[in-house]
Amino acid sequence: MIDFNRAPYVGKEVEYMQQAIAGAKLCGDGPFTKKCSAFMKEHFHSKNVLLTTSCTHALEMAAFLCDLQPGDEVIMPAYTFVSTADAFVLQGAKIVFVDVHPETMNIDETKIEAAITEHTKVIVPVHYAGVACEMDTIMDIARRHNLKVVEDAAQGVNAWYKGRALGTIGDFGCYSFHETKNYTMGEGGALLFQDDSYLERAEILREKGTNRSKFFRGQIDKYTWVNYGSSYLPSDLNAAYLYAQLEKMDEINEKRRAIFDYYHEHLAPLEKKGLIERPYLPEGTEHNGHMYYIKVKDLETRTKLIRWMKEEKGVLCVFHYIPLHTAPAGLKFGRFSGEDVYTTKESERLMRLPMYYSLSMEDVKYITDCLLEYQDY
Repeated sequence: MIDFNRAPYVGKEVEYMQQAIAGAKLCGDGPFTKKCSAFMKEHFHSKNVLLTTSCTHALEMAAFLCDLQPGDEVIMPAYTFVSTADAFVLQGAKIVFVDVHPETMNIDETKIEAAITEHTKVIVPVHYAGVACEMDTIMDIARRHNLKVVEDAAQGVNAWYKGRALGTIGDFGCYSFHETKNYTMGEGGALLFQDDSYLERAEILREKGTNRSKFFRGQIDKYTWVNYGSSYLPSDLNAAYLYAQLEKMDEINEKRRAIFDYYHEHLAPLEKKGLIERPYLPEGTEHNGHMYYIKVKDLETRTKLIRWMKEEKGVLCVFHYIPLHTAPAGLKFGRFSGEDVYTTKESERLMRLPMYYSLSMEDVKYITDCLLEYQDY
């Protein structure tokens, strides 16, 4: 069986984890946590990077730092993971879902302004599959309406928009280092922001509501409880695992892009026949090979194809999100603005192909050949 995903492993993870153990600093903000943060600051040109225990927690921190009050509204696509909405619901916000572009599955920026009310406080673009949303337009809307922008860049680490790293364009950016992502620490994430005025509050929030970060920098003699907070610091063991992969970021990126390009080139004949649609890459975006998907005719076709690939060919392909506005919690905590023209219809057509660092090009060819062989599109 060819797996859909396997966590990346580059060879130095165990060595670095052993160094973390030998250094007797396994809790948060140890040497490898600092190395990961410094790497991302330099590579992605971000002034502030705080490693977190998950992208969910990075989103929760961003939601808190946006100073949301119960009844405030947050605009986002419904085609996303539950954490995108959960983080803001926890602050008492109402979620306002808008439709997506069928080409990219990203939020349709032309639908955002119609969803804005006097209660709107935040826009949350989700960079699906590591392909950037139309950030110039979104940032212009946010500026004109005095709104915050929180980028859900869980899938967008080392992807770019007009020369800027995803996650560094809005007020806050949130990364994921879950085992399904391009670079992993098992579970983990990061919060990025450029405005230094958020730093002290973010550190206090991340350090259980204390000013412990100032204490360790020698800025105060003792630390104490000063505000609301939680424990958002990952273990330095996890950071050690991640740092080994950040060092090999370009190598991992090149392999994933090579897999993406092979799929894209060799599945083109199916698209020309009108049997599938391939991913669309807007001008000005640089994707990170996070995902390769195809779209088939409808839900029934996708269900049959997934079953055939698994049972007849030994290849695990999967679908993705069930749109949040159709879920029980989505109905409870949110509403859909405008018409759902594409979100549900396109989500039912989308099928993801195996994509991971250790996937051999021989297996990529086999997967592609299977799709070319299939007769029941």
